[in-house]
Amino acid sequence: MTSFVSHTTVDCHNAYELSEWWKSLLGYVDREGDPNEPGHEECEIHDAETGHTILFLEVPDTELPAKRIHFDLRPREGSRDAEVERVRGLGATEVADQRGQYGPGTGWVVLADPEGNQFCILRSQAEVDAGPSPSDATD
Repeated sequence: MTSFVSHTTVDCHNAYELSEWWKSLLGYVDREGDPNEPGHEECEIHDAETGHTILFLEVPDTELPAKRIHFDLRPREGSRDAEVERVRGLGATEVADQRGQYGPGTGWVVLADPEGNQFCILRSQAEVDAGPSPSDATD
């Protein structure tokens, strides 16, 4: 089992304004049917040719951390939880468990590589497509 980079995340104070700036710079666009608007705390843009996605995520910290950009990884197969265990076995350390943060069947786990670079493991696309399951109730 392996993962792929689902998107690159940028921590920021104003997701909408920063996403608009980067759209102008890169020629990226909003997701069809999901336009970014002022006040949105999460704004996603993508390259229509390659599909590369950047997620701008508002964080409440007054001072933003030095490491503001990180990868969000999605398992190619299997589950988020199985991938978290596999990656721990490779030497990653858990920084924060955000499973279930937005209700059953949601969330991610923040991990760090051996040099402290943080990344997140999301639910697999199959898990997202299947929706919450009874076992997610304790997520």
